[in-house]
Amino acid sequence: MQERAARTLERLSEFYAAPAAPLEGDPAERALELFREVATAVPAYAAFLAGHGVDPAAVRTPGDFARLPMVTKESYLRRFPLPERCRGGRLDGNDTVAVSSGSSGQPTVWPRSVVDELAVARRFEDALVNGLGAGASSTLVVVCFALGSWVGGMYTAAACRHLAAKGYPVTVATPGNSVEEILRVVAELAPRYERTVLAGYPPFVKNVVDEGVRRGVDWPAFGVRMLLAGEVFSEQWRDLLGRRAGMGEPDRGSASLYGTADAGVLGNETPLSVRVRRFLAGRPELARELFGDSRLPTLVQYDPMTRLFETHEGTLLFTGDGGVPLIRYHIADEGGLLAHAELVAFCRAHGFEPGDGDERPFVYVFGRSLFTVSYFGANVYPENVTVALEHPDIADDVTGKFVLQVRTEADEERRLAVVVERAPDRPAPDTALVAAAIRQALLRLNSEFANYVPPTYQTPVVQLRAPGDPEWFPPGVKHRYSRA
Repeated sequence: MQERAARTLERLSEFYAAPAAPLEGDPAERALELFREVATAVPAYAAFLAGHGVDPAAVRTPGDFARLPMVTKESYLRRFPLPERCRGGRLDGNDTVAVSSGSSGQPTVWPRSVVDELAVARRFEDALVNGLGAGASSTLVVVCFALGSWVGGMYTAAACRHLAAKGYPVTVATPGNSVEEILRVVAELAPRYERTVLAGYPPFVKNVVDEGVRRGVDWPAFGVRMLLAGEVFSEQWRDLLGRRAGMGEPDRGSASLYGTADAGVLGNETPLSVRVRRFLAGRPELARELFGDSRLPTLVQYDPMTRLFETHEGTLLFTGDGGVPLIRYHIADEGGLLAHAELVAFCRAHGFEPGDGDERPFVYVFGRSLFTVSYFGANVYPENVTVALEHPDIADDVTGKFVLQVRTEADEERRLAVVVERAPDRPAPDTALVAAAIRQALLRLNSEFANYVPPTYQTPVVQLRAPGDPEWFPPGVKHRYSRA
């Protein structure tokens, strides 16, 4: 017990003493060190390697490491009991547990310790302090994620408390995902701070801002910033929320985190990554050339010393320490990797100077293919529809939430259908206008849709539903953008 306490105090002291910066060293060697330790200390991983005929002593080089079998939920997490996936086969070596959202199936329990939170806190530090300016101004962080065992809210609160303990002028409030409680906290506390950061899922934060506007909340007076996670959003969405909340420079008004319950925050938007993404949003042909897809992904920077990314057939895997250490874990998010020099050179070659910034590498992440629907052989992505609903003639009358479906009608005719949530206390938008905007966005952004779908089937069927409709848009849960 004393040894564990001493290690914890040492790691905490290191975190509190140093500003946010990439750790020094060789990421490949760090991953090899973690592999050797996990192969010895974690019973499940030792058994996993033995089952694949791997001798840990033979894994000596980065090339050997890259040939290790990938860890997946099916092959590892669901095969071995939870305690065996922890060091020493002991669950009680951890301080707390979190639960994944279960958006892809059965929820998964993830143990962690206070030390595990520090790598995540560094990403929050980079986003809040270096990106959103929380280090120079008194800052109220309002946690708008759901609280309880779900990972987002508790991780955010813990990371922000670490920053406060480190000496930053940060105070965290935890109303959770209740709009009434959030607005009550904002009314009471925001006037006492120079800056207020709303931390939550993008569509929910939009609901908070919109409801505040309806109630006369003077968002610009509170120096509002946004810390976002969980979903890809467009640059039109960033601009729209920026206008409604009175935020200034787009590259310093909001920051997105790429995070999972598996390992906390894996990367974060920086002013540099936002500037690059905004350039690419205005040049979709360049985005397609760079990312190999018509969608605009989330683009973040990461520290390879704490989370080493690799790619496998257009998807991501990573290695990272934690309550359940993960070696070459196939998270299966669609995306890829770009070196800092590579991305900066690409921008400059096409006439854009991205400016100064952190030299960490980049990871780009598309929305989960889980939410994609197939229509005439074309993949239709929620990101394409999101852009349409941000059209100036539509955005004020909808919340931004929707559900994609492909419906079978009479004579087995297949139709693309979109159920859209109306904004409270606003007139219903013209469904023909919404359908036309969606069709236009799909034709512009989705080459498969433009080439595969016959013109007579390109205009979707649009239905409107009231805010918080219990069948389509139940409040208080993570929204799903498609249905079978």
